[in-house]
Amino acid sequence: MPNTAIWIGRLLVLLGIAGYGYGMYNGNPSLTALIPAAFGIILMLLGHLAVAKENWRKHLMHLAVIFALLGFILPAGRLVSKFGDLTLSAAVTSQILMAILCLVFVVMGVRSFAAARR
Repeated sequence: MPNTAIWIGRLLVLLGIAGYGYGMYNGNPSLTALIPAAFGIILMLLGHLAVAKENWRKHLMHLAVIFALLGFILPAGRLVSKFGDLTLSAAVTSQILMAILCLVFVVMGVRSFAAARR
């Protein structure tokens, strides 16, 4: 599970950098494009700490799933609230991808936790 957190974190950082780069290319960069990168850095940090601190692994992975759940709820809630007038822009695409990546990690985490309890 820590390796999954690291990889999902890397993808989120890449998504944030790509979104910011796209904004810079179009002449209107926005720091909010880096929000996925912030969540990615947190997930990567928690994943690396879980690898390094074996006795804290369970707690760190639970914390990572909580952050990923927030990373799903925030963009998904924003997309649902503006569902009537959404256009497929770079920002909307970034929010969709962030929500999907975070949801995948949450589902994988819950499945891992359930398997560990058995």
